[in-house]
Amino acid sequence: MLSAALIKEFKAIVGESNVMDSEADRHAYSYDSAVLQPVVPALVVRPESTETLGKVVKLCGENGLPVTVRGSGTNLSGGTIPDPRDGIVVLTNALNRILEINQEDLYAVVEPGVITAKFAAEVAARGLFYPPDPGSQAVSTMGGNVAENAGGLRGLKYGVTKNYVMGVNFFDTEGEKIVTGSRTVKCVTGLNLAGLMVGSEGTLGVFSEIVLKLVPPPAANKAMMVLFDDVAKASQTVAAIIAAKIVPCTLEFLDNFTIRTVEAFAHAGLPVDAKALLLIEVDGHPAQVADEAAQVEAICKKMGAAGLHVAQSAEERNKVWEARRAALSALARVRPTTVLEDATVPRSKIPAMIKALDEIAAKYKLQIGTFGHAGDGNLHPTILTDRRDKQEFERVEQAVNEIFEVALSLGGTLSGEHGIGIAKSKWMEKETSRGTILYSRRLKKALDPKNILNPGKILGEE
Repeated sequence: MLSAALIKEFKAIVGESNVMDSEADRHAYSYDSAVLQPVVPALVVRPESTETLGKVVKLCGENGLPVTVRGSGTNLSGGTIPDPRDGIVVLTNALNRILEINQEDLYAVVEPGVITAKFAAEVAARGLFYPPDPGSQAVSTMGGNVAENAGGLRGLKYGVTKNYVMGVNFFDTEGEKIVTGSRTVKCVTGLNLAGLMVGSEGTLGVFSEIVLKLVPPPAANKAMMVLFDDVAKASQTVAAIIAAKIVPCTLEFLDNFTIRTVEAFAHAGLPVDAKALLLIEVDGHPAQVADEAAQVEAICKKMGAAGLHVAQSAEERNKVWEARRAALSALARVRPTTVLEDATVPRSKIPAMIKALDEIAAKYKLQIGTFGHAGDGNLHPTILTDRRDKQEFERVEQAVNEIFEVALSLGGTLSGEHGIGIAKSKWMEKETSRGTILYSRRLKKALDPKNILNPGKILGEE
């Protein structure tokens, strides 16, 4: 338990109204979107400036208090669950300023608490484009995106958050400001600390400012919905499109269970009788779009598509795309507990992975809706369950283990975009090596000798 004197010091830094120490307030920040045991923090602190953020981190460092930085708490791997040893939650929702959008040099500077969709909209209003679009973009923060190296529907062509981070300023455990990267296209000055910070899940520093690359928007796009009467045909079509060296900006997969659930929720006109569907969009120069769209249509028909519908207007396209973005919300309404995974495989292994997911669902007698970014091999098998049913939840845990076993056996990875956090740390050595874990722990110990920066995440407890 924190002393009254220490709480008073936090209040002196950020103001009394920005320190939450009541039991009710602390409980509100004890969990995130992962299905894991909540941990009530000792204190919740909300800096309103980067200067006070640095002072908060320094005070935590001086007193050996574990720090978990939290944006909107949307992450799905337990990355923002506090530490049980007098953990301090540092909220970034008051650090929400877009500091600069530079239209000449194509970059932007933001504070970590800026909401992703708001940032993308501000950029678009200036005729530019920020491609990463995580499904939670309406509420997720840029700091969280960088910490988790978030992806999204456009990852197939445009990559994930790390492809757009030009620099990161952050505080170390002594409250020293570390400046990395640059506002220039090229920068090879010093160690690549910005690269090290992306995807570090709050374990190596606390972000204060982020410099992001912007790009020109595509001149044209064409979106289509392709229906299949067989799941295997849909997954094989994904592999065929990639094998033809066509890279759509979006290539999304939904199985029948997800289609029906989303349609009941969003009423977007999805074909509920289809066994699976692909949502495909190509973009770029108008001539390139026309050519690639024609090739995609031909491949889909050759692979046995039961139907193909090209969006006739931006409104029609947006309606279907918004329905896809609602997939998780729709599935989450079915049962009290939703376990969403993001095991990812090489794109050529998508058919094998989808077949394995069907077998796992049958083997463990579970309801699994599968959707996701099939074009980049990043599927989201979503298990609908009730954690209060102990027998069923034991089967869920066995199924999750098997999902990761299969993904790794196919040459895949534990996470395509949701990070490792607490949820997947136990599998890290299996994907990497014992040496990788020990090397990473030595690195963290050197930078964070008191182990106060989001302890237990990624690498687990020693």
